[in-house]
Amino acid sequence: MNFKHTSTLPKNSAPVFVIPESGSIVRHPFFKKLNKEDQDRLRGFEKHTHIKGFTHTVILSSGCRAIIIGLTGKLTHHKALLSVRRAVEAGRRERATNLAFNLSDFLASDFKHLPELLAELLATQAEMANFEFVKYKTPPKEGWFFVRKITIVSNRNSVKINVALHRGRIVGEEINNARSLSNTPGGDMTPNKLAAAARTAGRRAGFKTKILGETQMKKLRMGGILGVAKGSSEKPHFIIMEYRGASMKSAPTILIGKGVTFDTGGLNLKLGDNLNEMHMDMSAGASVIHILSAVARLKLKINLVGLVPAVENMPSGSSYRPGDLLKTMSGKTVEVLNTDAEGRIILADALTYAQKFYKPKLVIDLATLTGASVSALGQRASAVFSADESLIFELRSAGELTGDRVWPLPLWEEYEDEIKGTFGDLANVGKTRYGGAIQGAVFLWQFIKDKPWAHIDIAPRMTSFEGEYLAKGAVGAGVGLLLRFLSDFK
Repeated sequence: MNFKHTSTLPKNSAPVFVIPESGSIVRHPFFKKLNKEDQDRLRGFEKHTHIKGFTHTVILSSGCRAIIIGLTGKLTHHKALLSVRRAVEAGRRERATNLAFNLSDFLASDFKHLPELLAELLATQAEMANFEFVKYKTPPKEGWFFVRKITIVSNRNSVKINVALHRGRIVGEEINNARSLSNTPGGDMTPNKLAAAARTAGRRAGFKTKILGETQMKKLRMGGILGVAKGSSEKPHFIIMEYRGASMKSAPTILIGKGVTFDTGGLNLKLGDNLNEMHMDMSAGASVIHILSAVARLKLKINLVGLVPAVENMPSGSSYRPGDLLKTMSGKTVEVLNTDAEGRIILADALTYAQKFYKPKLVIDLATLTGASVSALGQRASAVFSADESLIFELRSAGELTGDRVWPLPLWEEYEDEIKGTFGDLANVGKTRYGGAIQGAVFLWQFIKDKPWAHIDIAPRMTSFEGEYLAKGAVGAGVGLLLRFLSDFK
């Protein structure tokens, strides 16, 4: 999609009117720029139509549609982000090729940043709303319809706004690229194919990739990854991505993404209800790959490493079993009480690798780790865990800005008693069925006690839900959040 800034309402574009509950179409800046016939049409429409909370379209004399976004209550920044998605969704539905946004419509009182950042965020939200995964569908005769151009109208500096729009477009594109990877069926997105996707992304964006195979992982004694992968005919891969935008002396930030390309639960087989979605258990890995892509395209002045342990968790005669003891790369042994708690086991090896081969200033892992996090938070925020309160604050702030929200859950030493093993150092599930998301985070904490670290459980945000104006399927959780965080992190 193309984005452009101008100070005047362009012809042949569908003007978008975002109307707060106390607002009015006739007081909107775009209203004055329409001809009298269109003004009379909109005035009559507003008089006889309930606008609050609804999305409407009105045909103008030019044939273009005016898109009316009615809000309930006060405009907040989060409502502003959703309004962009609503407008793009309406534009696609009405087959409006070009849309025009008034920048000040989206400037909420709780947004305390420069208008350039707002423009960047709007471009990202528009790209996300303009996405649909149609790779496996037969196109209709007229082809798939997507909005092609959005014009942002304001009296601000055009050069600065256009630069911001370009940045926002890149972020949105990489979020959508992560969504495409996550939506790809498990038969077409094996560990080998995920590794190939990382290589392709690296070549296109400009970061280095290295893939470790089974033999190399055996030499490194990555018993966690190798143990989980035993049941599948698909060999595991360990994906390493490096971007250097700062001096060699600058310590890197390391992102780790769970890459389970299909999760049956192993011998502790999952129930069938949502098994068709388990190809998306590599969503965190997809997010890390495309965070690296975006960072490279944006040329951020940071050093960044991405690690993705890629496996399938399958039941077979060679699968790892409940009761098995796996020796991880760290030397710690894990007592397997449930083969469906495999993500934390492969992440344990990745956390050890990060510390052994790099000197990171910060490690953040992403994972669709637990259904318990969904039970705790619903679908509107990912769960974040860290012993560093200031780090949690920065991640929450980035989440509120981007709409990719996180909410903290406790990480207390008292929980460590719940994951002590009987025959091994650690058990991969807790002694009770309560607090499963916390137990998963505390398990990971045992492998990175001495470094700044955060764990983000993106299971609540794995797929879209009705009312957030995104296409069905993966949402690319973590990409927008961590790109904003990395842009501001010192």
